Amino acid sequence: MAVLLAACSSGDGGAGGGGGGEGASRPFTIGLSNGFVGSEWRTQMVEGVQAAFAEYKNEGVVDELVVESADTDVNGQIQQIRNLINRDVDAIIVNPNSETALDAVFREASQQGIEVFAIDQAVTSQDVTNVVIDQAEWARISAEWLAEQVGRGGDIVVVNGIAGHPANEMRWEAAQKVFTDAGVNVLSVADGNWDQATGQQVMTNLLATYPDVDGVWTQDGMAQGVFRAVQAAGRLDQIKISGEARVGFMRLWNGARADGFESVGVVNPPGGAVSALHMAVNVLDGRQFASGRMSGNTVHVPIPYTVDEGNFEEHWGRVSGESDAYSLDGSLTRDEAAAFFQ
Repeated sequence: MAVLLAACSSGDGGAGGGGGGEGASRPFTIGLSNGFVGSEWRTQMVEGVQAAFAEYKNEGVVDELVVESADTDVNGQIQQIRNLINRDVDAIIVNPNSETALDAVFREASQQGIEVFAIDQAVTSQDVTNVVIDQAEWARISAEWLAEQVGRGGDIVVVNGIAGHPANEMRWEAAQKVFTDAGVNVLSVADGNWDQATGQQVMTNLLATYPDVDGVWTQDGMAQGVFRAVQAAGRLDQIKISGEARVGFMRLWNGARADGFESVGVVNPPGGAVSALHMAVNVLDGRQFASGRMSGNTVHVPIPYTVDEGNFEEHWGRVSGESDAYSLDGSLTRDEAAAFFQ
């Protein structure tokens, strides 16, 4: 997800560090660094930033959006960010490939007076302001649903995202605690790399090894594949599946509801990048975060909503015409973002 490279902010809400909020003047130039394009979610994220940026541009607030978006490793993303620094941007939006490995280049950006904001997953660098949902809370919601479905003593398997990725690790740490506290047995944990086809194959393999499993916990980007594997095994009526708030999975969910299938989908909004863009404009205009709005260097924005059996029809009626790749979304409005500032 996109991270706006923002100045370090103190716990009491003061923007600091890079100086972009004091020295920048309109129109602002914004950079975007996205180091993973293997997910439709990332495409939706980038397009959302572009659309919001166009509105600001029409008002004369910004002039250019410089996008660096490609499948790359940490070193490649470091080069992306250096390219943006060399373009003399006022802020950089980056969806980081690592929680810590980009610290040095974040410091380079800050020293050049560039505001640094991180979205999708938080980073530890104090040269960055994280603007993220609470990924641990995101995971807890679906993990608690699954734990209730399978009950104490239930056996589950897990299909995780990319091992080592900040969001993946934060999610699994939170979910694992839920299952431990609820007395749910985790038989195996495998990586599906946030890819539907990989998730389907991984789940097929897990079913061959654990044919009597009661449930599966998975993350967004793989639930559709997991569903198809369970369906192919003829066990949709026996295995509980945590789902995702994406149209492809919801379409399968809708088709199976008549047979009693239920699931849950917690929204992980691509629009978090839009929320961060609104924050960046406020910082570049010289505003400081209000007291109590930050925890360390992190601003948590609300998880928009959760789809479950109780509200499925409401949300399905709104998005059923979208492509299977579409993620249910949400972002702060300009006024909501402004409320985070003094």
